[in-house]
Amino acid sequence: MAITATGQNAATATATTQATVASTSKSQLSKDDFMKLFLTELQYQDPTAPMDTEKILAQTSQLATIESADNTNQALTDLTAALGQTKEFSTISAIGKMADTGSDGIAFDQGTDSVFEIYFPADVKLGSVIITDETGKEVGAVYDVIDESGKKINDLTNPQPPLTAGVYRFAWNGADLKGGKAESGIYHVNATYIDSNNTTAGIQKTSLGAYPIESVRFENGKTFVKLGSSYVPLENIVEVY
Repeated sequence: MAITATGQNAATATATTQATVASTSKSQLSKDDFMKLFLTELQYQDPTAPMDTEKILAQTSQLATIESADNTNQALTDLTAALGQTKEFSTISAIGKMADTGSDGIAFDQGTDSVFEIYFPADVKLGSVIITDETGKEVGAVYDVIDESGKKINDLTNPQPPLTAGVYRFAWNGADLKGGKAESGIYHVNATYIDSNNTTAGIQKTSLGAYPIESVRFENGKTFVKLGSSYVPLENIVEVY
């Protein structure tokens, strides 16, 4: 029995409505959506006047183009993810190397102690931590090595037991060289020491902000490196050597 024009229009309208409802939640058609529309169009075509070959070839070509674009997008997505993982895990190779934050400054507020850590690349026979102001003028000095609770555990002027190479914690209470208190502000920290070899090459120096990378941590898409007892965002590192 032949399909009347009215039946054909009704069927086509139904198919169009179904396709519209199915695609309302999407901003663009995928290759699967396009195939469904294509097959629906073939299903409801008039058998007495089927779609011509040219039109079928054109729509098939469109389907191939959409599929190729989808595959390309998926390949790029996979590549981006792979590159991201490669970048993250390449940071692991930095463990054991030195990292520099590019800053040797501490903030001091009167009434509180400024706690910081310094890395000594060699054993320390004796030394001191020098505090300078923004102009480079020496303001104060620190000698006591403390633990995490703030308790004194060693003295740079005569380390007992000997101070081996590593990261050590210090605190400056603002005491200046005149017996008074320094004003609140930004100060710079550098350490001067003689190593255990007591070399005649002179006094060794190290500064706040340069530490060996002990480990790498990945969290919420960000990379952190452990410097001393703290984890620092990788973007805060200005040099690895």
